Amino acid sequence: MGKWFGCSPSVFDDVSLFTKQRVKMLFYSFFKSLVGKDVVVELKNDLSICGTLHSVDQYLNIKLTDISVTDPEKYPHMLSVKNCFIRGSVVRYVQLPADEVDTQLLQDAARKEAMQQKQ
Repeated sequence: MGKWFGCSPSVFDDVSLFTKQRVKMLFYSFFKSLVGKDVVVELKNDLSICGTLHSVDQYLNIKLTDISVTDPEKYPHMLSVKNCFIRGSVVRYVQLPADEVDTQLLQDAARKEAMQQKQ
């Protein structure tokens, strides 16, 4: 696939609630731009699910369609599942197609957020 985007909770240890919400909104806007693209979502329980990103909400909950698991022998009960809702708090990583990620735009948005926080 492509790049991995994820955040350890320790990143937010010394950050204000306001800043946390701004960072979440940056990720929310970013993921909204990827609706309709194929992604791989790795959960904290080590289950990896491939599928098409159907939607994402402000809590970073994810809906996937046309899903498959990367290890069907380990998770045979997931073979019959075609769509799923994933709670944002159980997501470890989201793997995205590299050609769909505009890293320059993402860096610019992150810089803009950082500048606004300094003011």
